[in-house]
Amino acid sequence: MTQRSGSADLPLHGGWVPKWLGERMTKLGAVLCEAIIHHYGRDELLRRLAHPFWFQSFGAVMGMDWHS
Repeated sequence: MTQRSGSADLPLHGGWVPKWLGERMTKLGAVLCEAIIHHYGRDELLRRLAHPFWFQSFGAVMGMDWHS
């Protein structure tokens, strides 16, 4: 990933995820992580999860912004 400089406001929201959505997110997240590990390795998955913008995007893909 390209390194950029600057800042972004990525606030954490309170509340809860509906059970039906949480179950879908769990399945989707597992498949995505398995695919990344299969193609790029475990270290790459950990590097990506540690990147704040990638992590925010990963959550959005799985529906974590369901309330926004």
